[in-house]
Amino acid sequence: MDEKRSPRTRATLDQLLDRWLEVTDIEATTRMGYTNKLNKHVRPVLGKLPVARLDAETLESFYASLRRCRDWCGGKAYVKHRVNGEHTCTATCRPHVCKPLSASSVRQIHWILSGALSRAVRWRWIAVNPAGQAEPPAPPHPDPQPPNPVDAARIINEAWQDPDWGSLVWLAMTTGARRGELCALRWHHLDLDAGVLTLRRSAYLDENGQLQEKDTKTHQQRRVALDPETIEVLRELHGRYIDRLAQLDAKADPADYVFSPEADNSRGYRPDTITQRCGRLAARLGITSHIHALRHYSATELINAGVDVRTVAGRLGHGGGGTTTLRVYAAWLSESDQRAAGTLAARMPPRPVNPTPRSSASSPYRLIADDLREQIRTGRLKPGDQLPAVAELATTHSVSVGTAHRAIALLTTEGLVDVVRGRRATVAGV
Repeated sequence: MDEKRSPRTRATLDQLLDRWLEVTDIEATTRMGYTNKLNKHVRPVLGKLPVARLDAETLESFYASLRRCRDWCGGKAYVKHRVNGEHTCTATCRPHVCKPLSASSVRQIHWILSGALSRAVRWRWIAVNPAGQAEPPAPPHPDPQPPNPVDAARIINEAWQDPDWGSLVWLAMTTGARRGELCALRWHHLDLDAGVLTLRRSAYLDENGQLQEKDTKTHQQRRVALDPETIEVLRELHGRYIDRLAQLDAKADPADYVFSPEADNSRGYRPDTITQRCGRLAARLGITSHIHALRHYSATELINAGVDVRTVAGRLGHGGGGTTTLRVYAAWLSESDQRAAGTLAARMPPRPVNPTPRSSASSPYRLIADDLREQIRTGRLKPGDQLPAVAELATTHSVSVGTAHRAIALLTTEGLVDVVRGRRATVAGV
């Protein structure tokens, strides 16, 4: 009492969390994430406990139990029923198997509780924040696993069975845009003449499963430079959109979505639809990947090509890559960003050609590939031999470095050439 450490309330943690969620100012998607974690992991275990009885030991024991089993089974064996109440068990009623909650999820729970308990201290419900004395799990080490160039080429080729879907995957690779940003992209966000894509909004699902839009994750718009090949991809996509509207006897609207499951592009994709479709595509190819890995691919290839980290952070909209630059980002489009767009275009796998009357047999990169293929067939280039450097091929055939790189990528997808990052390509077969 003398130290004024006696609690002024008998409120439970559930009551504190309800009150805190009522007054705290957070985004809708953040609120949904907090609510889901609290309802699933915190309230069933600690919800009825008086706030005054929470201490560091209780919280750390709780975190440890989540790291052992997310269902806090306490080591007891039981059957996990799929149906509540009396029923006849089927194959879906299986013995419980412990699955630990990831360290990152436990840390998120810790910081949610810390925020709520910090507000309780401010309200004088308690004198000390016990979460400040508890130690959460160590942060996991970053481990991005982007697809390698060969797998990226396979993903692009498979996605291009549907050219509209292939265009979405292509744009995800070249710009590193988040899935929600792609879902909210509209035609008036594209300036194809200037070669600039403006990312202003992001799509998400609300508590009722309805598609909504909000600001981007960093609450800032960003402008991303586009390379000539990506501009051509988007022009072809727009042409198909106009053709569909003509068949529907409808007029084009700049507010229509760029990517849509509807024929008239009046509705955008759901973010989870893109995730599931990309996951199924990768599974068909036997590749362990997902839609966010394409964002990792964009970042990895840019950094590997020597683009400075601040420019990469700007293209991807990372809040911590170049903090000062990102805070005054609205009209930022630097020369290095233009170089980044061209650099990534040179490292992209060849874009599949739509089946059109126009012949692509005379494409410069295909002519280079034909020449190298003939040298391999006749034995002038033997298994294990190094191919000419990309810059040398570009000079010999009077083409850009990007065109020469596409020729190597084409031979790689055919299994004739092996490519290892940081080394010159070699003839396969050793």
